[in-house]
Amino acid sequence: RRVSKQPLRVPAAGLIVLAIPLGIVALAIKLTSPGPVFYRQERMSLDGSSFVVYKFRSMYHEAEAVTGPIWADEEDPRCTPLGRYLRHYDIDELPQLWNVLRGDMSMVGPRPERPNFVG
Repeated sequence: RRVSKQPLRVPAAGLIVLAIPLGIVALAIKLTSPGPVFYRQERMSLDGSSFVVYKFRSMYHEAEAVTGPIWADEEDPRCTPLGRYLRHYDIDELPQLWNVLRGDMSMVGPRPERPNFVG
């Protein structure tokens, strides 16, 4: 029995289409502020296990070095100018699709929280 290669073309095309805008965002972050492009953060799942969530970095590198873990607000001074734009349009959240594909989190449902804020 011969398996069609057609079903693989659709996801591959989708990844290619998404790769271009994500690459542009990554380049913009790298060119506008020092530090890594991605921000890694530990989050808790509903069952209490932890996993690492990935986001585009929207704050200055090591933004919590002085304050420790705190919730961000609308006018957070730790955000870069580009980061404010990324946060406004939720573009900084797009790398979390990797977590969805891995099965760490879902597209809908409760937002995974940081261990520091889980009671």
